[in-house]
Amino acid sequence: MAVKVIAFDVNETLLDLRGLDGPFEEVLGDRSLRGQWFAQMLQLSFVGGLTGEYVDFTSAQRAAFLMIAQRVGIAVSEQDADTMVNRMSALSPHPEVGPALSRLQDTSLSVLALTNSVKAVAEAQLKVAGIRDLFDDVLSADTVQKLKPSPEPYHHVAASCAVDIDQVRLVAAHAWDITGALAAGCKAAFVQRPGMVLSPVGRQPDIVGADLEQVIDEILRIDAS
Repeated sequence: MAVKVIAFDVNETLLDLRGLDGPFEEVLGDRSLRGQWFAQMLQLSFVGGLTGEYVDFTSAQRAAFLMIAQRVGIAVSEQDADTMVNRMSALSPHPEVGPALSRLQDTSLSVLALTNSVKAVAEAQLKVAGIRDLFDDVLSADTVQKLKPSPEPYHHVAASCAVDIDQVRLVAAHAWDITGALAAGCKAAFVQRPGMVLSPVGRQPDIVGADLEQVIDEILRIDAS
């Protein structure tokens, strides 16, 4: 069936987490720890899903920061953790994101954000980034108490838009998100941000682009034609 809804992941896909590199260097002495922190946060979230003990994204981010600090032997306070997590609401978009998203405004496609962040954080992120008006709605996996790549968040998009699951296309820069969307029955498009690669295991997306501009070129060609 024809795609009617384009759902965009937010963190790293649209927003540039490199904005946290400076704060990580300032607090923990090493900007490369930002990547370890994000990976640890995902691990905590995914373990929560696998064990049936839900961990929201904000709690996972905070806990992961404390774990990384302990791992490198640097004493941090609870306030340090809160301050770092709050910086997630003040990230800049990748340079091409605004102009690329604007190209979808004159199509019949519904444009949504679908994020693992809690809804209040996601709304703040998109507003600060100056791109909230480019979305018809912002959906959080926290609403269904199941984080991507569990199938429930993707089905939440379909139900919210009153469409079939195969009429939803997920756009993301994370291989695990692409895998989750395809397994749930969505179509998918991969944004190949630097350092991001697709898993060679399982189904593959029919759209792959080096940035959001290239991905939206293909969405306009395939989905909006």
